[in-house]
Amino acid sequence: MHLSDVKAKIPKDLYDVLNEKIKQFRPSQEKSINAGLLDGQNLLVCTPTASGKTLIAELAGMKAILEGRGKAVYIVPLKALASEKFRDFKDKYGQLCKVAMSIGDVDKADPQLSKYDFIITTSEKLDSLMRHHSPWITSIAVIIVDEVHLLNDASRGPTLEILLTMLRQVVKAQVVALSATIGNPHELATWLDARLIEDDWRPVELKKGVYMNGEVTFY
Repeated sequence: MHLSDVKAKIPKDLYDVLNEKIKQFRPSQEKSINAGLLDGQNLLVCTPTASGKTLIAELAGMKAILEGRGKAVYIVPLKALASEKFRDFKDKYGQLCKVAMSIGDVDKADPQLSKYDFIITTSEKLDSLMRHHSPWITSIAVIIVDEVHLLNDASRGPTLEILLTMLRQVVKAQVVALSATIGNPHELATWLDARLIEDDWRPVELKKGVYMNGEVTFY
């Protein structure tokens, strides 16, 4: 599938930005579009690292923002990852919308976030913002959850699970969950009311082998 095939479903400004970098979608991206990504469908995308999951999230979030339907929040597990995404998104989409990062003091409500469109944050920080009753929460149109398999993490999983449960009760938003490794994808997709996207394509072939006596034997 080529970018031009979905030109009618993507806001012009977003299409122009993407058209400078990509011409053809990767397999997981094509599957996501065919499953309703650009129509507001909840998706659970389970594909290998570097297979193109981030662009899937960007398409959903930026489309909602540019169509005036609301904000997009991108939930990540680590502050370092939030900083990386913030730099990337601001560089790529800063001329189209206001991008913010909120990873600081969990005791602060960060009211200035009401002025921003695309918000990158951690699950702990967003949980705190909800408990502070930040009014802009109700303006969320797209919820993106990176590394969603951490729902199974003993220390961080409960916060993420409760956060997603609360968010889905407060706002009617599209959920796009991303992961490279999920042990029970069908069960998780059902819980999220999402369509499951699975694909094993990766940009570099993954080979397995055994290293012994200075040599690697592949199998």
